Amino acid sequence: MDDITVRRRLPAGAKAEQRIRDILRVSREVFAELGYERATTTEIAQRLGISEATVFTYFHGKRELCARVIEDWYDEIIGVVEAGLPRGQSTKAQLEFYVRTHLRLFLIQGTGLCALVLSEGRAKGPGLGEVFVPLQRRYTAPLMDLLARARESGEIRADLPLSLLRSAILGPMEHILWDAIARQREVDIERDIERTARDLVALLWPALLPPDLDTAALREFYGEVGAALRRAGGTLGQP
Repeated sequence: MDDITVRRRLPAGAKAEQRIRDILRVSREVFAELGYERATTTEIAQRLGISEATVFTYFHGKRELCARVIEDWYDEIIGVVEAGLPRGQSTKAQLEFYVRTHLRLFLIQGTGLCALVLSEGRAKGPGLGEVFVPLQRRYTAPLMDLLARARESGEIRADLPLSLLRSAILGPMEHILWDAIARQREVDIERDIERTARDLVALLWPALLPPDLDTAALREFYGEVGAALRRAGGTLGQP
């Protein structure tokens, strides 16, 4: 980043280190509840029972503080993904884990921050829009690594940019998140997140396959359905 780089100041001791943790904890609550525009450093200080000047001792202002909150949240998500990604399984299984984990973390543990990220990521002007470019790059790195490894092994198509494949995965996820937030409904892990992750990957997977494998899979599908129809007395044309 440039002048809006998140500054990780070195605490002078255990007390200062705890103070920073407290400020970040309460800041996450305030930004999640109020959003970026309505949140204030005054509110954060009041909830902590400290002066606003104390907040400015560690952070230059609301913008830097919010960026640090999001950065820390992204680091938590990345840590969970990297620790749990089933690398010994198929790319499809790893992709299901990636989607399922993100939906769970965003919708259950961080709905307010999710709304903040989705809204501010599109914002223009003096908000947080430009801060999100490097943060989003870090956030999507595990997915890009997964896609790169799958391409190298020949499991997914190599005729399209990885950035486009990434967008094909993250785009539908974003719409799912927006819909859940707009409806303001409780999320059932087993019924909603598990099923949604499985269905989304099932929908996207054929588009990720190399064209020759995709055609082969389609022909195999037609063959199976055709055989079933013949047994039932019907017909099905081949592609």
